[in-house]
Amino acid sequence: MSSLTESPVAVRTAPPPAPAAAPSYEEAAPAAGHPWLRRLLRGVGSVTTRVAAIAVLAAVWEVFPRLGLVDATFLPPLSEVLSAWWQLVLSGELIDHAQASLGRSLAGFGLAIAAAIPLGLLIGWYKPAATLLNPLLEVFRNTAALALLPVFVLILGLGETSKVAIIFYACSWPILLNTVSGVRTVDPLLIKSARSLGLGPLRLFQKVVLPAAVPTIFTGIRLAGAYSILILIAAEMVGAKAGLGYLINYAQYNFAVPDMYAGIITISAIGLVVNQLLIIAERRFSTWRTTS
Repeated sequence: MSSLTESPVAVRTAPPPAPAAAPSYEEAAPAAGHPWLRRLLRGVGSVTTRVAAIAVLAAVWEVFPRLGLVDATFLPPLSEVLSAWWQLVLSGELIDHAQASLGRSLAGFGLAIAAAIPLGLLIGWYKPAATLLNPLLEVFRNTAALALLPVFVLILGLGETSKVAIIFYACSWPILLNTVSGVRTVDPLLIKSARSLGLGPLRLFQKVVLPAAVPTIFTGIRLAGAYSILILIAAEMVGAKAGLGYLINYAQYNFAVPDMYAGIITISAIGLVVNQLLIIAERRFSTWRTTS
């Protein structure tokens, strides 16, 4: 009985546990502060993951031909390919071919941006233009660019004009369609709010519609950047005397397999650089869109 009567008293009189001491500023600062350090660590982790994947691919490419798992005649080790690539660089041949390809690609790509973005803005914003041009868009958008390559060659010849024209045609469609989509999918509440503030059609398009469509437009530009490289290589394999596509085709016919893979690696590297430059430009214009 004594234990039963004493336990409630013990419970009531027991002191409450002391609260945990708050961490000092010096202890909490490393966990709460230094956001740049967290961003740096995330960036390092992302780069490490990508480099690791490329390193694994390079190791497989080097080891499999040497072990006889694949025929080294048709897939030489990566070290031989890199050696051939360096020899092409030293001779100046690779640089000349790359300059020729970049000139054609940038010309067609730039013309596509200059023509497709204004046309896409017009079709997306002005309904009579959309009604007039939509049937033509539906006909030509489903026609592959490479299927029209013989037509471009017959009409424009085997020179530079046909190559730039086919790149222009191929790059125009992703830019045009994404521009139209970007204008048409602007949030209607933004448009209503801007009109309620008294903005006219021109100011509404300039201040609301165009900035809101920028991310979608850049998606089309990035797709077009990839197309400009892919279509160019196919075009250079027909009647060209310079360019990376010509180098790959010439190396294949002469059974210079390492030179062929050197050209392919160069094309991949150029594509990565172009894509990263477009990503930087997209971030720049997106920052302008959010801060304006």
